[in-house]
Amino acid sequence: MIVVTGAAGFIGSCLLAGLQNAGYVDLVAVDDFSNSSKNKNLAGKKLTAKVDRKDFFRWIEDNHRFVQVIFHLGARTDTTEFNREIFQELNVDYSKKVWNLCVEFGLPLIYASSAATYGLGELGFEDNHSVIKNLKPLNPYGESKNEFDCWAVDQNTKPYFWSGLKFFNVYGPNEYHKGRMASVILHAFNQITQSGAMKLFRSHNSNYRDGEQLRDFVYVKDVVSVCIYLMETRKNSGIYNLGTGKARSFVDLTKATFKAMEKSEDISFVDTPIDIRDKYQYFTEANMAKLKSTGYQKPFHTLEEGVADYVGNYLMTNKYL
Repeated sequence: MIVVTGAAGFIGSCLLAGLQNAGYVDLVAVDDFSNSSKNKNLAGKKLTAKVDRKDFFRWIEDNHRFVQVIFHLGARTDTTEFNREIFQELNVDYSKKVWNLCVEFGLPLIYASSAATYGLGELGFEDNHSVIKNLKPLNPYGESKNEFDCWAVDQNTKPYFWSGLKFFNVYGPNEYHKGRMASVILHAFNQITQSGAMKLFRSHNSNYRDGEQLRDFVYVKDVVSVCIYLMETRKNSGIYNLGTGKARSFVDLTKATFKAMEKSEDISFVDTPIDIRDKYQYFTEANMAKLKSTGYQKPFHTLEEGVADYVGNYLMTNKYL
């Protein structure tokens, strides 16, 4: 069995699809399954079991001998949420329990961290264990992810293979339920469909022109590919960046979306909302040398390739992965 927590979510459901397409058939989905919009991500997927996240620890006690690996992707991911108790419960304490069970039962663990741990990038974007404790995330979500990373690295007893993946700006199919937290590609597609135009956040940093804020946008299919690679190789434990290694601007992204939709470009700018303005990242770019040093050689989609696939094969046809 391959267990995926957060299975009804964006990346979790895409991982299930990728595992199925790769020939893995004994798949267990763990989530709360209370969100009907998220549950659409699971339609058509063949699952051995669906386990409520509250029942998972009891379930693993009974079934651990059949489990090959746990992908722990379940988390509260809202960067605008400021209730630290929620993040402590779901992102830190729950993850510690998953880790400890993997140690107890000898199970490999691959879990979701986040590029939000890097904050403004004052210390760069290198996935070096020695700098983790000095990172300064900009919000409680990033703080919770970094707290668990620090805890994991400090443990004397670890799963025989473990990996924490610092996801950068992931986009792609199955994010339809995410609302405000969905990728800019999805927001652009919806705005262009409705109005023929796209409004981007104005820059409030003199070092960046409007729309020239830079992020490392990574297509979810590449994220899935890396996850499966790590599961199959199971060597070189540690924390890894997962981006493309190439920062691109929001203007580039929007132009790629217009092109994929075969629409004329119409881009304007609005002020960044006050509630996120002082926590806004103007530049992220994953240093991917560590992952590549393990032997991962598959090329990542360029922004234009990923947007074209996402828009043409999923958004335009309202399909799921």
